[in-house]
Amino acid sequence: MSVDTATVAKIASLARIKVSETELQAMVPELNGILAWVEQLSEVDVTGIEPMTAVIPNTQRLREDIVNADPLTGGDRRDAVLANAPAPEHGFFGVPKVIE
Repeated sequence: MSVDTATVAKIASLARIKVSETELQAMVPELNGILAWVEQLSEVDVTGIEPMTAVIPNTQRLREDIVNADPLTGGDRRDAVLANAPAPEHGFFGVPKVIE
């Protein structure tokens, strides 16, 4: 896959990053190098290898999920919290759509 200046400009626009024409020209070979490296990774045979999340064995320390019953600092305050919301919807905060 190869990237041109129009593609870099589109990516910058989607990310809402202002990029000058000079910077666009400099980013083209950088992004092409990154994509070439990612393509090399797809050529590696990983059959029989389990996915991992870290290079060292690690387990998460979990705690019990208990709702605090204190009326000032605990849970079960949804109605009190949503009373200040400008547009609550079905027990949640209503937010404007941001996807074009």
